[in-house]
Amino acid sequence: MANEKIQTVRVRLVKSPNGCQGRHRLSVKALGLRKLNDVRVLKDSPSVRGLINQVSYLVRVETDA
Repeated sequence: MANEKIQTVRVRLVKSPNGCQGRHRLSVKALGLRKLNDVRVLKDSPSVRGLINQVSYLVRVETDA
């Protein structure tokens, strides 16, 4: 149990949230993204996946190789 690897997902902001819906702007902020090309490594959970799906046109999900 202690040696389980925590699943993570890397999210990069590739498009500015200016001019989009206010809820989508708040979702980007909830993901911790501030500037263009900002990258965050987040725990892969259903809530994070929901935020990513909501703003999928603004972010890119990168794989950890």
